[in-house]
Amino acid sequence: EYRTLQAPLDASAQLMTLVLDDANAPAVERAGERQPIVLRAGAAVGDGPQGQPALTFGDESWAELPSLPLDSETPFSVAMWVFHPEENENFVVAGQSDPDDGKRGWSVTIIERGVDLRMTGEETPDEDRRPSINVAPINTKRLPAGGWTHLVFSYDGSGERAGLRIYRDGEVVEEQGSEFFDAVEGSIRTDQPFVLGRGVTRTTPDGDEFDTSYFSGGGIADLRIFDHPLTVQEARVVSLWPALQRARGKTPADLDADERGALRLFYLSVKDGPYRQLVARSQAIDREWREIRRRGSVTHVMHERSDAEPEAHVLFRGMYDQPRDRVAAGVPAALPPMAASLPRNRLGLARWLVDDANPLTGRVTVNRYWQQLFGAGLVRTSEDFGAQGELPSHPALLDWLAVEFRDSAWNVKQFFRLLVTSATYRQAAQMTPEKLEQDPDNRLLSRGPRFRMDAEMVRDYALAASGLLVRTIGGPSVKPYQPEGVWSRVAMPTSNTRTYEQDTGDKLYRRSLYTFLKRSAPPPSMDIFNAPTREHSTVRRERTNTPLQALVTMNDPQFVEASRHLAQRAMREAGGDFDRRLDFVTTRLLARPFGNDERAVAQRTYDRLLEAYRRDTTEAQRLLAVGDSTPDPALPVAESAAWTMLANQLMNLDEVLNK
Repeated sequence: EYRTLQAPLDASAQLMTLVLDDANAPAVERAGERQPIVLRAGAAVGDGPQGQPALTFGDESWAELPSLPLDSETPFSVAMWVFHPEENENFVVAGQSDPDDGKRGWSVTIIERGVDLRMTGEETPDEDRRPSINVAPINTKRLPAGGWTHLVFSYDGSGERAGLRIYRDGEVVEEQGSEFFDAVEGSIRTDQPFVLGRGVTRTTPDGDEFDTSYFSGGGIADLRIFDHPLTVQEARVVSLWPALQRARGKTPADLDADERGALRLFYLSVKDGPYRQLVARSQAIDREWREIRRRGSVTHVMHERSDAEPEAHVLFRGMYDQPRDRVAAGVPAALPPMAASLPRNRLGLARWLVDDANPLTGRVTVNRYWQQLFGAGLVRTSEDFGAQGELPSHPALLDWLAVEFRDSAWNVKQFFRLLVTSATYRQAAQMTPEKLEQDPDNRLLSRGPRFRMDAEMVRDYALAASGLLVRTIGGPSVKPYQPEGVWSRVAMPTSNTRTYEQDTGDKLYRRSLYTFLKRSAPPPSMDIFNAPTREHSTVRRERTNTPLQALVTMNDPQFVEASRHLAQRAMREAGGDFDRRLDFVTTRLLARPFGNDERAVAQRTYDRLLEAYRRDTTEAQRLLAVGDSTPDPALPVAESAAWTMLANQLMNLDEVLNK
């Protein structure tokens, strides 16, 4: 089969191919048809790499090819052999740009023997700035003077600098250029001809030309434009096309090592299904990595210097230009000393923090874990263990827990299991007059903890109990329900978070951990329940109780929708009996069935609601329409609305909202 090869990759993937087999009639092939090209001012067909024909350029010569419909959203790859002349100058190798529109388009340039692929977009209101992105090899990767190099420029159509890649002789090149996620704005498409060997030229009304550069003494061979971003495997196959051509006229026994290697790589990259699936999976992982990196932020760090000791100076009255006493790296004298064997750097600090001789880390950590489960730490001021903080209510217990945590190799899961299985945690939260008199704040742990859940837990509990919660772990931030105008009122006109665009589908029901949070305008339903804005570190949340919280849990679309979803589940899964449906709801909300008195109250409430919604089906339908999910049309409207309101009332019980 290799004897019939006509292209290194699938021929249908090639948008354009330079054809130089007839020196007197150079052409390009597009969609199976040949189209002539124009050679200007001495450009000619000559000898290229490994016996291939090539276009060669004189001092001011170039070639014009038909225009290509490439755009910012068009994935494409440019592959070619490039001959770099002996002179160490700057050259424009290829491109398609509009000189009368700020060079909108794309170009491949050689600058001091380094290649550069640049894409330039449409004009912006700022006349001094043209949105462009570029990619180039790092400074150490230079083209050899007086030799041929195979280059591939790959672009994935994302509009981002991250979507550009360079391969040299079939190998990935470490790159530099624009910031990783800089993007080209608007379209790069132009109807200008595709030019080889010359930069864009602008002609004045008087006929004068300027802004012109040429590929003097250079050469281009085997130019191919592909309709997708090439992988490194595909780029290597294209670079080995001369070897594949030589192999076509040989028997298997006559193939040399290079030809066998080229054929093997061709088979894997083009023909072998499992190998191509692995490559596709690798590309998917790369896209996931890019998405994760896109969601992150740039963190500037400093490297440790091995040739100097870290130091600082006491500044006179805080003036940076008036340093006084030298201060070496160390820890405050009030804390356990740093062992002499530890390096005075970040690694030494990390080891000191978890050193057995340092009791502070373990005590602070277990106190915060205790606070999560009991509502208040053994040291109530969990953010302050110093002289201004409160003394521990049970100092011996705090020390024992810290030692247990340290000796378990800082096993967090094991520590939480220790707490939740303790007799102290499993006590009933019921209050008695004696306990209220002797231990009003439960500092003596006379009863089980009881406190309102945190904002995220309140929302997640409603979603989980209703069955709406999406339990997928990881992924990008999401934007659930939020009142209109919250962001726009505090945003600058040019802010990229000026408008809140609510998500749809499963994204509305992700855990609150994944909610996108704008610090200057946090989600109101979270803020009302004392969730921090994340503008500063918060070790201990305040807990307030206000009427606004009841308005959230009774009227917020997230809670109304959760109530409806839970109600209709009960109607479908528990049968038609009222008691069985009620048990379905309370078991999921309270982890217990109602008693007789509670059940009677629920029955009376449901009967009144059912009567009201039977009289006003329009209002019932309006209630069921709240939320993005679709209500079950097979269930009676009035009953669904009545059960929705009953479930919503039960979600507002203290027993549901409190831990």
